[in-house]
Amino acid sequence: MVSAIVLAAGSGSRMKSDKAKQFMEINGRPLIYYALKVFEASIVDEIILVTRQQDINIMREDIVKKYSFTKVRRVVAGGKERYDSVENGLKACDKRSNIIMIHDGARPFVTNAMILSSISEVRRCKACTVGMPVKDTIKVVDEEGFGIETPDRSTLYQIQTPQTFDRKILTEAYSRMRADLADIRANGAGSKGGAKDNGAGRVNITDDTMLVEHYLDIKSKIVEGSYNNIKVTTPEDIGFAEAILRS
Repeated sequence: MVSAIVLAAGSGSRMKSDKAKQFMEINGRPLIYYALKVFEASIVDEIILVTRQQDINIMREDIVKKYSFTKVRRVVAGGKERYDSVENGLKACDKRSNIIMIHDGARPFVTNAMILSSISEVRRCKACTVGMPVKDTIKVVDEEGFGIETPDRSTLYQIQTPQTFDRKILTEAYSRMRADLADIRANGAGSKGGAKDNGAGRVNITDDTMLVEHYLDIKSKIVEGSYNNIKVTTPEDIGFAEAILRS
């Protein structure tokens, strides 16, 4: 059984809008509609939608019910950090699910091909993520803003979602992260060198591939995504997304 956790708990602060970005319209539909539509039509068995506490009823009535997303089994509250939201979604997944997909609801152009490829790959490798080769030269800069290193572009990928995992691996990684956080708060040091206290007792991990790499030393296989699989984050992205839909 496959569960998809769709994250839609953003506040829209970088959109410079009072409306949460998941509800902002693109070609007459809320942003979150597009990702949910793809997962609804896919072989995924259930969707767990994670949103802000104050948006749960809106999601249920104006999105799930209005657009007949029958695979959305639960709408749950997110947390302060991304990893809190993922963990809340993971706890809400059907206990029979052995494959967990995690997708940013702000990426409206996920495709069925990405979903199928990810599910196929995770059965072999236990952890995978959608991604694409970077097009630009990348510079590592120092604290003063000077370029100090130019990584080989052929080895660099921009990581997207969905990210897909064997459930046991993902659950174990989160368990170890929570133990590490407790250690950080109690002693000011993580159980592993990469865990850092940034002043709020949080682990400096930005996505789930980093989580399994850090705590379980498990590499994630990269499966082909699309340069159109953008994350809508700023006002400029709205126009870009509308152009992709028109094309």
